[in-house]
Amino acid sequence: MRVEDLDIGDTVYAAKTIADDGSIPGGVEGDILAEAGTRGVITMIGHIEEQPERSVFLVRFEDKALNLGNPIGCWLEDLMVEPRLVMDA
Repeated sequence: MRVEDLDIGDTVYAAKTIADDGSIPGGVEGDILAEAGTRGVITMIGHIEEQPERSVFLVRFEDKALNLGNPIGCWLEDLMVEPRLVMDA
């Protein structure tokens, strides 16, 4: 399954560490919003006016206590369907 095939309510994982790019109201640019591998749930799928051909996914990622955080806008490349296994070196 691909992220493009998912719908609202489906589980996703952060493909990389996601940081505030300055677009979060009241946020601080550079703050970490979700570490790579963090589990989340899709709450909305849409498009932005400037790039209507690209989907943006609103995702609520879990914190360390497994509570869902505020929705974060993510691009397709920010998300993955399966968590990556972390291998010890």
